[in-house]
Amino acid sequence: MRIGELARRTGVSERALRYYEEQGLLTPLRRPSGYRVYGDADVAAVRRIRILLGAGLNTAQILEILPCIVDEDGWLTPDCPELTEALRQQRARIDEAIGELEATRSNLDTIIGAERRVG
Repeated sequence: MRIGELARRTGVSERALRYYEEQGLLTPLRRPSGYRVYGDADVAAVRRIRILLGAGLNTAQILEILPCIVDEDGWLTPDCPELTEALRQQRARIDEAIGELEATRSNLDTIIGAERRVG
C-alpha cells in the first residue's frame, strides 16, 4: 500500500509517517519511481509507535525499544528484561514531573487565594 492508504488505515498523517521513516521507526520498500510501499506489518508498527508516543517516550527511545516490544492481542508487552527497567525509569521521570506540576499548581492556588483576600 502507498503512504496515503497507510495514513487512512492508521489515522496518522502522511507527514507523521514520513517523520517516523526519517527517525528509522518505519522502513518502507521503495519502488523505482521512489514511491513508498508499506505492508500490513507497518499498520501494526504505526499502532505500536502511537501507543509508545502516548506513553511519553520520544522517537529515539522508541527506536531503541521497538524490537523488544511484542504486541499480544492488542497489549504491548516488553520482551527484553532490560526494557522493563528502562520503562520503570521513564515512569519515575514522569512521576517526578507530575510532582513538580502539582507543586506549581498548589503555588498558583495559593496566589489566587491571596488575591481574593486582598481584593
